[in-house]
Amino acid sequence: MRKLIVQTFLTLDGVMQAPGGPQEDDEGGFTQGGWSVNYWDDQMGEVIGEATSRPFAMVLGRKTYDIMAAYWPTAPEDTGAKVFNDATKYVASRSPRKLEWSNSVLIEGDAADGLATLKKEDGPELQVHGSANLIQTLLRNNLVDEYRLWVFPVVIGSGKRLFADGAIPSGLKLVDSKVSTTGVVMGTYEPAGEIPIGSFE
Repeated sequence: MRKLIVQTFLTLDGVMQAPGGPQEDDEGGFTQGGWSVNYWDDQMGEVIGEATSRPFAMVLGRKTYDIMAAYWPTAPEDTGAKVFNDATKYVASRSPRKLEWSNSVLIEGDAADGLATLKKEDGPELQVHGSANLIQTLLRNNLVDEYRLWVFPVVIGSGKRLFADGAIPSGLKLVDSKVSTTGVVMGTYEPAGEIPIGSFE
């Protein structure tokens, strides 16, 4: 069995849209792209390095694939390009397409069914990067085994959220946490079943 891990950057109000630059994703008139860039420090780089130092495969929605495929194949080696270029990329797309980035594999048919099948196979962990729309499908089908969430100390007010309206209520268990010098909280969570409801009365 392979673990499927959602690894994403979030604002304090849960927005995950376009953390890396203004042109990354302006869908819906989003104007705050690039909100994560100026919070980066050495510790965050070390945590990313640790996550990519062991074998992994990537799971990407079509838009995130296009963004990453336009950057990483020609990015300098010292930016960590090699690990992303060498990794297998599983791409969810509703329409047939040619994938130019090395080691890219199109998920045929329904994305949830395809990923459920991949999880049953032997192989490295499956890391979902970005891919807001795909993540909603994964959440609805209870396919996520772990969340690596980096929460940045910014509030944006609107945009694509990790846990959008209609998310299935559930508990999470914090299994690891770190805080950057810039106030970014890096938490690792595992699903913990139903929310334990109680009362202070």
